[in-house]
Amino acid sequence: MNVQDKRIAITGAFGALGSAVAMAARAAGASVAAIDHAADMPQALRDAGIHAIGGVDLGDAATAQRAIDAAASSLGGLDALVNIAGTFRWQTLDGGDLDTWDLLYRVNLRTAVAASKAALPHLRRSAAGRIINIGANAAHKAAAGMGAYAASKAGVARLTEALAEELKDSRITVNAVLPSILDTPPNRRDMPDADFARWVQPAQLAAVILFLVSDQSSAITGALLPVTGRV
Repeated sequence: MNVQDKRIAITGAFGALGSAVAMAARAAGASVAAIDHAADMPQALRDAGIHAIGGVDLGDAATAQRAIDAAASSLGGLDALVNIAGTFRWQTLDGGDLDTWDLLYRVNLRTAVAASKAALPHLRRSAAGRIINIGANAAHKAAAGMGAYAASKAGVARLTEALAEELKDSRITVNAVLPSILDTPPNRRDMPDADFARWVQPAQLAAVILFLVSDQSSAITGALLPVTGRV
């Protein structure tokens, strides 16, 4: 896996997984622009020399375009886009709110669509463009209370497949990783009795994502890669 000198934009980069990917990419010699809805980038990312683009609503096409253009400008171009922006809600249909479906569609799927569309002109100028999306293993079969989340992540999978086909004759590959439960503080709080050792560490998923960014993954496109630990 070699991402030395790659220019990578990461959405949702201020969160647990986004920070892990940004730090791993930077440590491996990549230049990184971190895009997030939050305004303030964590100090650790700032100290690592990562470019911050905060306060961004990626669900808005014009705002997404400005953010991606700013990332490409700060990095001197763009070789890869990693779409990590997302959120989760557990909610049954009977007791829930229809607005949750719109929220998860917007945050989990529309952001990836808008950011990918904005990035395409920049990625076409790269010798080896990459788009990596974050799906979910749970999208294969939704459990109770997971309908809205699984539907939005199933949309990410179909986006990945369709865009990979669309770009087959370009130098851009499009893939997705499908994690199970990530070992993050919020997940530990929500499931205190779980065996955390079975979950996926953010650094483990980051390593898979960076492989898909690397030149070594050039033969892979349209893949939906499970990263499920021992769940």
